[in-house]
Amino acid sequence: MFMERLNCLRAKLADADIDVALITDDDNVYYLTGYYDYLHMEFGRPTILVVPKDGDSLLITPTIDLTKAEAEARVDRIAAWNDGAGNEWREKLPEAVKSAAKVAIEPDQMPPMVRDYVSGLVDGNQLASVTPILNGMRMIKSAEELQLARHAGLVANAMMDAGRAAIGDGVPEYEVAIATSQAGTRKAAELLNAHYRDTSMSPNTHFLQIMASGDTITKTHHRASTRIMKQGEPVFLCFCGMTNFHRFKLGFDRTFWIGEPTDPTEKAVYEVAVASQKAALDVLRPGVTAESVHAAYADVIQGAGYDYPFRCGRATGFSFLEAPQLVTGDTTILQPGMVLAVDGSVTVDTFRAQVGDSFIITDDGWEPVTSHPKTLEKVIL
Repeated sequence: MFMERLNCLRAKLADADIDVALITDDDNVYYLTGYYDYLHMEFGRPTILVVPKDGDSLLITPTIDLTKAEAEARVDRIAAWNDGAGNEWREKLPEAVKSAAKVAIEPDQMPPMVRDYVSGLVDGNQLASVTPILNGMRMIKSAEELQLARHAGLVANAMMDAGRAAIGDGVPEYEVAIATSQAGTRKAAELLNAHYRDTSMSPNTHFLQIMASGDTITKTHHRASTRIMKQGEPVFLCFCGMTNFHRFKLGFDRTFWIGEPTDPTEKAVYEVAVASQKAALDVLRPGVTAESVHAAYADVIQGAGYDYPFRCGRATGFSFLEAPQLVTGDTTILQPGMVLAVDGSVTVDTFRAQVGDSFIITDDGWEPVTSHPKTLEKVIL
């Protein structure tokens, strides 16, 4: 699978008259080679994948991760570098680009220290972006990736069920986070053992739980805290970071109440959020533009008298954000095999409601990947 992707990239580089691509984004390195979980720029250690259009691929990575690279990376050659030894990661780059008329990089993902060094090796007019090529390759998921998406959905559903069950009057938010993490890890382990016995992927969730309750409900990306939840309060759970099974990401969120809402006007806001997602799903299918899905969702929200909303959704996969995005200005035509997170949301001064799920675009519509009740009577606990 990984060698097929590298060969596909080589062919696309040749078609674009690009001699060599330098890949530095963690997710793209994994997508192309299967190499992951190495120490990267957070620790000052670049990993660089060099892909010539007609030569051997080269992975430049720290010596500290060499054993892992040799076991996992599907590349032709590996060049390991050590801290303070010689020219470190720079050693092989001059040779890699010296005869190239056109060098493609990821302008928005290349670490500044690497970009500065490459700029000293290659004239600006020789540089191109490989991002559109990679985005295009990654838009349509393979059968293997769609299986990962469905399994990620099962993990997400288990986390949502556990989070819902843990919510209650007098319960601190962090207890919900513990419950969701345990449920997601156990479901992931079950799936890894049943379907991926040859992998060393970890089942453990590794992203802080996004949730908010009571007077913090308008803090969209608030993390679970020591706050004690109370009767009548709204509670928001989001798994857009935690749903990460076998490196495949999804979007998934719900709004709940602990008993009848203290403020009954919140119900009407919530109903508009649900209606806005339904409007998006009524449009969602192959052959339509990404922005048309957002327009349907936004029309419901604005038509109810609320502010123009943030994007309706985004593509996911091995990255949290992929192309296309369901937002004004993205004219990408949706195609079967895309995986998209689709939200419904309304925000007012003291309350926000959001429901979101992930979907696979099929030949004639969509297939849900995540599922949890969203009708008002089902989310009042």
